Amino acid sequence: MKKQVSIHSLTATGLMCALCTLLTMMVQVPSPMGGYFNLGDCAVLLSGILLGPFYGGIAAGMGSCLADLLGYPLYAPATLLIKATMAMISGSCFLALSHRWKFPVISVVLGGILAELVMVLGYFVFECFVLGMGYGVAVNIPVNALQGTLGLICTTVTVMALQRTPIPIPILSK
Repeated sequence: MKKQVSIHSLTATGLMCALCTLLTMMVQVPSPMGGYFNLGDCAVLLSGILLGPFYGGIAAGMGSCLADLLGYPLYAPATLLIKATMAMISGSCFLALSHRWKFPVISVVLGGILAELVMVLGYFVFECFVLGMGYGVAVNIPVNALQGTLGLICTTVTVMALQRTPIPIPILSK
């Protein structure tokens, strides 16, 4: 028998997809390399943590890809793959490690670091193929690392705040 997708999973995935798009598009600080810093990585990591690897990957990949289609369409295919992978890593690490510690923030940070490393490496590889090897590609590594650090900090703070809310969030409850 086939497992059916629940309305809750579908709705939560759609909401996180929209959040990924909005946080990427609405909060933009220009970077020195022509792109922009945004809070999209926070929503990407949260998608994996709150929805799990599968639905989180779908929400993060599609939401971030949509933001790129509206601003930087050349990057959209890479963004779809990279952001989906980030959410899958973040969600998998959270599920695997959060039961080991009293505070799941440690698993958020470890999963976030791995996911952000994938982002920096993924965009580096993509830019090597699209833009060619050279100075312009290598210079984006620190910019992407800073973007990843901002996303990880925002995600950690958000998870800590969500843990203190009176609204029960099953995956964050201990």
